[in-house]
Amino acid sequence: MHLFKKLRHFLESPAEMKRLYLEAYLNLAWARLLILLPFSRLAPGLGKRMEETPFVDYPEEQKKLKQIARAIRVMSGHTFWKSLCLVRAIAAMKMLQRRKISCTLYLGVAKDENGKMIAHAMLRSGTRYVTGWGVNIKFTIVGKFATGRITQ
Repeated sequence: MHLFKKLRHFLESPAEMKRLYLEAYLNLAWARLLILLPFSRLAPGLGKRMEETPFVDYPEEQKKLKQIARAIRVMSGHTFWKSLCLVRAIAAMKMLQRRKISCTLYLGVAKDENGKMIAHAMLRSGTRYVTGWGVNIKFTIVGKFATGRITQ
């Protein structure tokens, strides 16, 4: 029953969202393959290292940011591979780059409740976090990669 509800929701979605869902799925697959590379080979393609984009919202981009965030969130739950935070952030970043929308990918580390080191990736455009928001742990940012407009 649950599968039919999801299928019906997809079929009833506007054509624009159907295209975004498909694009998100393909970018999630591509990002999943990318993260198999050593980080030294992956990093140059992520943007300008240790730079940030401005915390400025552009009204004409807000609808698209919201739609891309939704498409990544929805489709990451339907991949047959794990689409965790870094995969989601890279996939969303590529979707934003395609639309010439600036964004910053953040890589952070923290310790969980057992003292084990954990990592997390977040993607921000303007003041909106497109992926990686809602995590209750405070992460220390150890890497940033900016694409598009860069803060001076």
